Parts: sequence; structure tokens; C-alpha cells
Amino acid sequence: MAKLTSRSDDYSKWYNELVVQADLAQHSDVKGCMVIKPYGFAIWEKMRDVLDGMFKETGHQNAYFPLFIPKSYMSKEAAHVEGFAKECAVVTHYRLMNDPNGKGVVVDPDARLEEELIVRPTSETIIWNTYKNWIQSYRDLPILVNQWANVVRWEMRTRLFLRTAEFLWQEGHTAHATKEEAVAETEQMLRVYADFAENWMAMPVVKGVKTESERFAGAEDTHCIEALMQDGKALQAGTSHFLGQNFAKAFDVKFQPKEGKMDYVWATSWGVSTRLMGALIMTHSDDKGLVLPPKLAPIHAVFVPIYKGDEQLAQIREKGEAICADLRKAGLTVKLDDDDSKRSGWKFAEYELKGVPVRIAMGPRDMENGTVEIARRDTGEKELVPLDKAAAHVAALMDEIQDKLVNKARTYRANHTTKVDDWDTFKDVLENKGGFIEAHWDGTPETEDKIKNETKATIRCIPYDSIEEQGKCVYTGNPSRRRVLFAKAY
Repeated sequence: MAKLTSRSDDYSKWYNELVVQADLAQHSDVKGCMVIKPYGFAIWEKMRDVLDGMFKETGHQNAYFPLFIPKSYMSKEAAHVEGFAKECAVVTHYRLMNDPNGKGVVVDPDARLEEELIVRPTSETIIWNTYKNWIQSYRDLPILVNQWANVVRWEMRTRLFLRTAEFLWQEGHTAHATKEEAVAETEQMLRVYADFAENWMAMPVVKGVKTESERFAGAEDTHCIEALMQDGKALQAGTSHFLGQNFAKAFDVKFQPKEGKMDYVWATSWGVSTRLMGALIMTHSDDKGLVLPPKLAPIHAVFVPIYKGDEQLAQIREKGEAICADLRKAGLTVKLDDDDSKRSGWKFAEYELKGVPVRIAMGPRDMENGTVEIARRDTGEKELVPLDKAAAHVAALMDEIQDKLVNKARTYRANHTTKVDDWDTFKDVLENKGGFIEAHWDGTPETEDKIKNETKATIRCIPYDSIEEQGKCVYTGNPSRRRVLFAKAY
């Protein structure tokens, strides 16, 4: 088992090695795409299942819409097509044929599509064309629909989970009778994402609104949650968009209110993706491998017997099976690893690499003393615990580890959030400390672009909890009414 590059030596290389060595994902032979391996997919499944339950608790239902979108649909909302045009994969033909010159398979020139199809980069257009047939009156509203799907945004410079040409996500698309309902929906779903990030991923986030230049293409407002990774870079972990009536107008989706004339429907969309896997890895993991919050760990605890000979193994296995049974009754997923083809030291390193929250080990001396050794993945602490208390102890550790991880991440964020009032300090903090910078901005896209071009820092959001205060823009010195959040970002 190869040793991971340390985070301090090369954070990017550490991340890439960890994703592969922990058996989460690998690059595909299809350039820009990835294979999510079973262990990685098990974590994603947990995320998906929790989020799906949260969506349903807020009244949403799942549906599915086509992977292919007629090209003409994309051109109906000008800002939308402009935002995605450079990332679209286009299907032009529907059949292959043998090359007449004997050089394999070629596209059949007689099989060109009458209208080219876009492989979905997002589904607003196909969904709003569908909603036109679903909505006639106020009785048909609201529509609260989510879909779990894959999307394609053509990327050639990729990083597993963080940026790939194809990725998995969910996208909510809702329709409302009033602007107020749509705005409330936008804000509600961002709160759902923040709840999931903090209480399940143990990843604190800042809730806020994007600047005009950072909005989703076709949105009137984009709300976001921003997390801070261990290398001091920000990661946008989820977005919720108030779309106004833009897509309703583009696809002529009107409804008859209780009173008054026909009006256009109000819309939202919102989504998170497998990018959350990257966020999870970079928020908690260390130089030994993954560190997973128990609420999302595929395996909560592993029992490893240490023995010589089949007789000892049978005796220790019996004790281990009893502990595992008690843990399963407590709702935990547990594995007893009695594979005799691997040494216990190898197993310890393997489960450490994979981020299993708790390791339980028992050898002959432990069996004589009626104890087991319990090791925490998050702190590395080990302790001997009586056999009859082992299961209760491990179960109690789950909440303790979950809380410890989120508090550690909050402390890191607090220590790497800096108020800055002048340009030289801004550049110094960005270069030597990193993290979030709270600074005044004069509100113009020109200044935003200049800061980005000179430092690679972007305005991550205008935080919900930012207060109005008189100040001067950190770059131009022009008047400013509030601080915004800057950072370099993934």
C-alpha cells in the first residue's frame, strides 16, 4: 500500500492519490469521465438517500426527464444558452456503419438527425417545455419536482468528483403562482442543503447570494452554500436559483389565477452533485487517508481479530460476532474481517485509509482479560474497553466523532476567515494564509473582474448575515455598504 503524499507537500496530489487509493473512483478511458467504484458509490448513495428524504419531507416528488434536449430549446432563453454553449455535447447522427475502406466503424452520413440534440448540461429547457402541458390554472400549482440524473458539461481539465465531463446530481425544478412563493422555495431549499452539509457531512457552510456575474445562466438570483477546504480554498457546495418568469416566458407557460388575466408562472431550480464527495474528502481527511463523518460512512465499525491458528480465530470470532450483532441492533453497519490472507497490520492501514470511524481489535491477551481495543479514526486515540461495554461504547462514539469533526471544521474556518480593509493586506492574506476574506466591494462587475484577474480570488457570495456598514472598496476605495466574501475557489 503506497504512502500518500502529504497535504503540506502537494495538496492536489494528495487529493488525487487518496481518491484512487481509498477505492472511491478512477479515471475512465473516456477522456474527462470517471468510474465511481463501489465504496465511493456507497458514500454517494448515503448522501442521495438522506437528501431524497429531506426533499420529500418538504413536499417534493421525483420524476425523470430525457437525457437529450432539442437544440432549438436551448436557444429560447438567451442568457441560458450563452452560459452553457461552450460546454454542450451535441448529437448529430443516430447510426454507425462499417467503413467502406475497411477502417473500422464510421458515422453513417445518411443518418443525420433532422434536429441536433444536446446531451443535457441541465434540464430547465426540456422541463419547462414539458410544464407547458401540465399547467393551465392555479389549481395545477405549485409543481414541486426533483430528478436524480447524470449531466454532461464538456470538461477536458478534470479532477475526480470536483470537475468531470459527466457527473451525477439532483436538480429540483419547481413552478409557482407568485413571486413570493418562488423566492420562499429558493431560500427553503438552500436551508435544506445547509442542514445536510452541516449535520450530515459535518461541513460548516456560509449561506449567501451570488453576485450578478456569478449567477446561474438564466436566473434572477442565485443562492449558494460555500465551504472552506483544508488548503484554504472555497468550494461551492450547492446552489438554489430564483428563475423569475424567464423560462415561463421562453416556453410560454401561463396559468389562469383565481382572479384576473392569464399570467406567466414563477420558477426555481436547485441542485447538488457528486462534487459533494470532493468536499467531504477535503474537509476532513488527513495524510493517512479518508476521515468520514459516521452519518455518511458505509461502514461504521470494523472488528479485526488478531490470532495465531484456527482455534484462537474461532474463539475471538465468536466474541466479535456478539459485538457486531449488538452494534447492528443499534442501527450501525459493522464488518468482521477474518480474512486470513491479509495480516492485521495491513487491515488496520486499509480501514484507516478508507476512513472507517471506529476499529475494534481483539487478540489472545484481550480475550483473556475480557477487553477489546477500540481506535478512533478521527483522533487516532485508542483505549481498552470491557467486552460487555464495547458495543455501547462504540455506538456512543458515533455522535461524539460527528460532533468533533464539525467543530474542528468550524474552528479551521474561523481561524481562516479574515477581515481586510486594504489591498496590500488582501493580497498578503490571500497568498500566505488563504481562506475566506471579508472585504468591502464597490458593487461593480468591473472591480470584481479586476480582482479576479489580479489575484484569482472571486466573490464567493454576499452572506445572508452580512450587516450594512459604511466602508471603502478594498480595491478602488469607492464607497461600499457591506462586506462580501472573497476566496480562491475550486
